[in-house]
Amino acid sequence: MGNVATKLSEYDAIAKTVQYYIDGAKSGRGADMKAAFHKDATIFGYYEGELFAGPIQGLFDFVDQDGPQAGIQARIACTDITDTIATVRLEVDNWGGHRFTDLFTLLKVDGEWKIMNKVFHQHQHVGATPETSEVLAKGARK
Repeated sequence: MGNVATKLSEYDAIAKTVQYYIDGAKSGRGADMKAAFHKDATIFGYYEGELFAGPIQGLFDFVDQDGPQAGIQARIACTDITDTIATVRLEVDNWGGHRFTDLFTLLKVDGEWKIMNKVFHQHQHVGATPETSEVLAKGARK
């Protein structure tokens, strides 16, 4: 889980940052997720077999075009923090009928956690697997 001395408040602050991303996906508004990302953040992954790569504005534009995704289920599966850097693995189900695994690298900039890079994997099958169903169910029980 990272440095044992890391304060719980750091985990909460990172979860809040990731929540901006989730909220933007649900609302279908890229502007709603901008607070999660550093202005120079990047994105990389394969979407429907094509490389999706470049400045994070590409994600915001995609979200605006994709529209609201109120049925998304998301759960932070892992967070690792070392001083001013962190990684987060987010499992996302039912984004347009797809399942994704997102890996975020974060940096604490001017006292705030910001996503610097998003790398994602779009899973080939539609719907939750037993593994992600369990991860997502744990999140729903909180």
